Amino acid sequence: MKNKGIIMVLSAATCWGLSGIAAQLFFHHFISTPGMLVAIRLLSAGIIMILLQCLLKGTSNAFSIWSDKKDRFTLLIFGIIGMLGVQYTFFAAIHYGNAATATLLQYLGPVFIIVFVSLRLKKMPGVKELAAFLLALAGIFFMTTSGSLHSLSITIEALVWGILSALAAAFYTLYPRKLLATWGAVPVVGWSMIIGGIGLSLFNPPWTFDWNQGSLFLYSLLLFIVIIGTIIPFYLFLDSLRFVTAARASILSSAEPLTAVLVGTLFLHTPMDTVQLLGSLGIIIAVILLTFQPVPKGSDNKKRAVSR
Repeated sequence: MKNKGIIMVLSAATCWGLSGIAAQLFFHHFISTPGMLVAIRLLSAGIIMILLQCLLKGTSNAFSIWSDKKDRFTLLIFGIIGMLGVQYTFFAAIHYGNAATATLLQYLGPVFIIVFVSLRLKKMPGVKELAAFLLALAGIFFMTTSGSLHSLSITIEALVWGILSALAAAFYTLYPRKLLATWGAVPVVGWSMIIGGIGLSLFNPPWTFDWNQGSLFLYSLLLFIVIIGTIIPFYLFLDSLRFVTAARASILSSAEPLTAVLVGTLFLHTPMDTVQLLGSLGIIIAVILLTFQPVPKGSDNKKRAVSR
């Protein structure tokens, strides 16, 4: 059963990595803005998730989250700042750069969580956290500069949006914990996607997209991003927590940036030299160090998680 869980997590992480690649192809072949693609993704995936929840768990289960006034407000904040923030910044980083660097930069979210928690508790992080933080900084430097102090190997826009994506991912991870514990992941994520999608549609209405560009390739990419890159990996990752611990699942999810780097380098010919690859590896190792926690025997550390 543990092997089944491992396969499920790796499959989910691979799908997430490939969704970034699909977004890169979308921006390369079609005229669109990050906001337009994110609005389409959030609305489509969110509506499908809530419909599935209605079919599987019942309408009352899917809509009960709106019964509590305080949780309604928290859900709105999470949908607008958390879900919309993490999605828009990630796709903007892809738009101005590429899927590999965007995924790696967003993967720095746990590093910012450590910084935030240390500042909040007014306590210096431990040796492991400091080592991971320094390793992550070194990884960013080598990935974005190829080791040269005189030039960036990625655009400044891609770097800024990537860092903002990591910050948004940190907020996205920390903020909805009470919501998840009370209502479960599917209603929280599904409704937050719909909220974020509606909010973004006010500025980037999906119906104003030039659908005359339409082709089998266009619709295939959109379906891939929504179904393969969002809904399927979400359910795989969430269901995998029945078989593996949350810590192990988080470590295995490093397959996401590895997938983006490998596919981007080998098939999309994304320029990435040896120094950048070493920097990328440094970021992944740093996050794994921060994620890994020894588990006492007999403890149950399975926690609810949300999809990216």
